[in-house]
Amino acid sequence: MKISRRDWHKLTFGGLTSTVFGIAQKNLVAQSRYNGVLIGMQSYSFRDMSLDEGIATMVELGITSCELWEGHVEPRELRQPDNREHLRRWRTMTPLRYFRDIRNKFDRAGIELSAYNQSFKDHFSDDEIERGFEITQTLGAPAITSSAHMSVVPRIAQVAERLGIPVAMHNHSRVDPNEFSSPADFDKAIRLGGAAPIAVNLDIGHMVAANHDPLTYLQANYQRVVTLHLKDRLRNQGPNVPWGEGDAPIRETLLLLQKEQWDIPANIEYEYAGSDTVTELRRCIDFCKEVLS
Repeated sequence: MKISRRDWHKLTFGGLTSTVFGIAQKNLVAQSRYNGVLIGMQSYSFRDMSLDEGIATMVELGITSCELWEGHVEPRELRQPDNREHLRRWRTMTPLRYFRDIRNKFDRAGIELSAYNQSFKDHFSDDEIERGFEITQTLGAPAITSSAHMSVVPRIAQVAERLGIPVAMHNHSRVDPNEFSSPADFDKAIRLGGAAPIAVNLDIGHMVAANHDPLTYLQANYQRVVTLHLKDRLRNQGPNVPWGEGDAPIRETLLLLQKEQWDIPANIEYEYAGSDTVTELRRCIDFCKEVLS
């Protein structure tokens, strides 16, 4: 789906919610939606599995919304530093039918994509950036999430404005002038983007670890937030911890989404040291169900 510049202007200044992006799911009965809040999965959560195994796991867990991590799309052997040029060629030359086949797998499983996670870095060529948008369109995802470098935002914005596809910047806790860790970093990217649909993929755990308040940011900027990442971390660059043991306001975030009826996918991103991946993901889902019940 594309949004026009006029729609983006309405989104930014007219008080509309993220449903303008087309992220609101269509089949309400089949959704992993609990009392109005859509609980999805960032597929990085099952990085120890193949894509097919991950899709089967989401079906088993009743998850119907996914933010697809690029590591489940690109050949893993090419993601090693020594294979950088091979990966560049793969990205720009792989036939689009490869990505259509991936979309068909999600369609058959009854899972919709809320975004494709393609992290644009300094070393991305213009052709690679363009191709990231083509892949997103072919996958049928309405937006891109990106652990991007700040210096690449102007190049991203050129394509985002032309195609009308939002690119949501993802924050980490590491403080670096070329990365995203604070509300000010998001603001800078949006200014650099100008008229382009530069948006936010808010990771509440990382923001807490960087000693910022994700709840306050969400309340003030929900119109810009395409997806949320739910995880728990400790302040002061503390580690990932099991949900409920850290400082991230997971419970408060879910209740805020429910109260305000903001249709923003709340995506589980499992990163703490746990036992079996499926067991831990089930615990995260049960946490969400308990809060939203």
